[in-house]
Parts: sequence; structure tokens; C-alpha cells
Amino acid sequence: MRFELLIENFKLERYFGLYEFKTRHLFSSSDCDGYSMQYVLQQASNKELELWNNLRLGYTESEGSFRLREYISKLYQKMTPDNIIVSSPGEANFIFMNILLKSTDHVICISPSYQSLYQVVKTIGCEISFWEPDKNNWHYDPLHLESLVRKNTKLIIINFPHNPTGAFPSINELMKIVEIADDNHIYLFSDEMYHLLTHKNIQEIPCICDVYEKGVSLWGMSKTFGLAGLRIGWLACQNKKLLKKVLSYKDYLSICNNAPSEILSMIAINHKDQFIAPNLLKINKNIRLLVDFKSSHRNFINFISPKAGSTCFAHLNILESTYEFCQKLIKRTGIMLVPSEIFEYESGYVRIGFGRNNFPEILDIFHEYVEKYYN
Repeated sequence: MRFELLIENFKLERYFGLYEFKTRHLFSSSDCDGYSMQYVLQQASNKELELWNNLRLGYTESEGSFRLREYISKLYQKMTPDNIIVSSPGEANFIFMNILLKSTDHVICISPSYQSLYQVVKTIGCEISFWEPDKNNWHYDPLHLESLVRKNTKLIIINFPHNPTGAFPSINELMKIVEIADDNHIYLFSDEMYHLLTHKNIQEIPCICDVYEKGVSLWGMSKTFGLAGLRIGWLACQNKKLLKKVLSYKDYLSICNNAPSEILSMIAINHKDQFIAPNLLKINKNIRLLVDFKSSHRNFINFISPKAGSTCFAHLNILESTYEFCQKLIKRTGIMLVPSEIFEYESGYVRIGFGRNNFPEILDIFHEYVEKYYN
């Protein structure tokens, strides 16, 4: 029997698949440097170390261990362990879209965005409209969102802090999004993978699951905590019946989670400041370096400093497409940048990631390249 892929290739993941483990310099990673096992275990309390040392590698609870869900619930205002299902982040997104939507539904999705947020929707057969920002400041206007709503709109998909632009709404703007959804009886799916990576002088916003009855929050260990290798994420929402459907679907996929990853996640969540604060320090330091770089190359690059998260979407003043630029860059320097075409967005932009310690080294090499070829 011939297997036919019914969903389109994940452009960003296939692009990373080509270069992530082969090239020398990753300049577009959205995650921060992964913490070592030694570092994680150094943060653990005696009780947590006892859990780790006594771990047996059997099956775990399908919804995630009660203790892990209890710790996760403390990250929210209204969630209890019964309001949370633990799985890999991508699996959670895939399951939720499939249990909620049917082909006759209309969906609104923030754009540009991580492809899985809209590609699963497209594969189900839904009509989709994209909520796009003002390119001058990457601001997402809730009034534009409201104009996209139809009678059959079932779901709005948002992502703040936003990957790739670094956009971040005010609390009033977030509550306007909630009001639009509530007035039209629409579900809100909020990709909050960069939650708490909020920069200095920017006010934090609440998670959607805490402020909206039909809000579903996706979060996990990959971005905020710098522990992408754990492959642990979760859905949190007030609708427990919806979560039971998620769990039933999960039985056909991963069934349960990785036992060591659950304990390591508990340690990181219980000592979150030891994981988040170093990431924020590194991100803000690297943003300042790129600001200095921009001041020296005003005719080449322009970008808006992110309000939150670990990435920006920089505009390059070049004659070729950004895809062509990035291909030449990686061949000549070993620097991998992700062009906007990979996000199915217009050419002219590249995603730059601020979460890596070797950012200054890469920026120096990038500076030499720009001086040689683009001055």
C-alpha cells in the first residue's frame, strides 16, 4: 500500500532539519540554549532528587502525573490539576484542532506564525483568514481581528509573545480580543510557549485560560524554560469535557509522557526563576548588541526590538529575495538565518533569535559578511 502524506511539509522544521545539526552558527533559533542535566539537578530540592533517584521507567499517567499537573497549575490563576493535560506541545496543538474543528468551520489565525497553528486547520478543510500586523511596528490591531469574524467562525488562534516578530499586546488589547471572541461565541486558542519572557518595562498579560471560559492555553518547557529536549508541554483550559476529548485522542498517539522528562519538568517549574531569569538576561543583552549593529548598518537592516519573547523579524534592504540571501549566507559563513518565505510571508524579512550565548560571535561573523558583500 502506498502511503500518501495528507498534510503539507512543515517548512520551518524541514528547513531546520537541513541545517540545525550540520551548520556552525544558528542565528534564527527561537529557543534559548538548553540547560544541562547537571544544572537542572543542581536546582533540585532533596525531595525532588529522591523522586529522580527512585524513578522507574514504566508507563506514566496519560494526562500527566498528578504532581506535575499540580505544579503546572500553580503557574496560573484559576487552573487546577484537572484543568491540564500534559503532552508534547505539537501533539497538543494537533489534537485540539482535530477534536474542535470540522471542515465547515471558519478559523482566524495570527500571521506570520508557526506553521502548525494554521496548517492542521487547513488540512481539516476549514476556511482560514489571517490576522496580520502593521509592518511599521508589528502591532496587531484588535479592530482588524474583529473585521475578520464571520457567522461560522469557530476558532481564533493567537500567539503572544509572538514568534517571529516579538509583538506583545497590552492587557486592554488582550481583553478586547477576549471580548470579540466572547461576543461571537468563538473559542480562543493561545500559543503561549514564550509566556513570562517579557522584557523590561513591559507589563505581563494573563494566560487566556484564566480570563476566558472558552480559552485554551498552550505552554511548555521548550522556550521559556530552555528545556526543549524534554518534549513536555500542556493544554490548560476551564472546559474539562474538552480535555477529556483531548485525552481520548492522545490514546491513539503518545498515550503517555516520558517519565524522566516529567520529573525534570517538575524541578524546573518549582525553581522557575533559576531558568527564566538567565534566559531573559541573555536575550536582553543580545538585543542590545543587534541594536548597535543596526546603528552601524542602517542601510542594510532594520528591526523593531521585541517587547517579549526571544525573536525579532528583521527587514533586510537587499535586491535579492531573503531566501536567496540566506542560502548564500550559509554557504559562505555557516550562519543559518530563516527567511520570511519559510513562514509563508512576503520576502524581505529574516527571523533572528536572541537566546544563544554565541550570539556575539555570530554577529561578528555576520558583520564581516555584510561589510564584504552588502556595503
